[in-house]
Amino acid sequence: MSGIDDLPPLREVIAAHGLSAKKSLGQNFLLDLNLTSKIARTAGDLTGADVLEVGPGPGGLTRGLLASGARRVVAVEKDARCLPALAEVAAAYPGRLEVLNEDALALDPLAHLTPPIKVVANLPYNVGTELLVRWLTSESWPPYWQSLTLMFQREVAERIVAQPGSKTYGRLAVLAQWRTEARIAMQLPPGAFTPPPKVSSAVVHLTALPAPRFEADAKVLQEVVARAFNQRRKMLRAALRRLGPDIEDRLKDAGITPTQRAEEIGLEQFCALARAVATRTS
Repeated sequence: MSGIDDLPPLREVIAAHGLSAKKSLGQNFLLDLNLTSKIARTAGDLTGADVLEVGPGPGGLTRGLLASGARRVVAVEKDARCLPALAEVAAAYPGRLEVLNEDALALDPLAHLTPPIKVVANLPYNVGTELLVRWLTSESWPPYWQSLTLMFQREVAERIVAQPGSKTYGRLAVLAQWRTEARIAMQLPPGAFTPPPKVSSAVVHLTALPAPRFEADAKVLQEVVARAFNQRRKMLRAALRRLGPDIEDRLKDAGITPTQRAEEIGLEQFCALARAVATRTS
């Protein structure tokens, strides 16, 4: 018994099913069920919520979510090797776990979930950032999810909560802080995982705001911010020149000096710039 349920410890599960983390899938398994339960609690009260989990692997966090009272968990696992282990978890929690052997990037979660919905995941490193950006830039807002509780490399987590003027401030900070309240909830050393990654990890908790902090079109803001930070050492008039020949006028309309650099620009100004760009192209 593992301590949180009647299932075996994760090391025994991995050994029994011959599982080994695949680098090609960005896998690092978190084996300490006390830690997975702590991550589940970071998401808040789960008793009345459906939970979307991406990349459950052998089911450590899945078990933490279910033991913490999640109404239902939908676990999306691309690696078919993990399905037998997850089936054992499903059998231990009848009717509360649905496992989908699919690619999370191609999945429509609403076909399987009932609101209120929370997303909790130890995201595979190779798709984590792309999934986060998708969740943050959906056309409609508020989104289908109430909160995101996500494990990233610590460097990525720090980029999400970074402030203007810092080296880690960039696209993720602007997009995350535009529509959510974001904080780093806990940090984990490499030794907590199997195999140990080369870097530390951190759990970020993002709570969806009822409305964005400032008005902007999601697609336009994403393009503006991506272009600005792709060439962050350049002045904005150079980094954004492909947005149009009158980019200096658009920058001035947003209250931005064209010779400023992206890391100097706050969220409100980026949103103003996105509105100026959208107005000129509409």
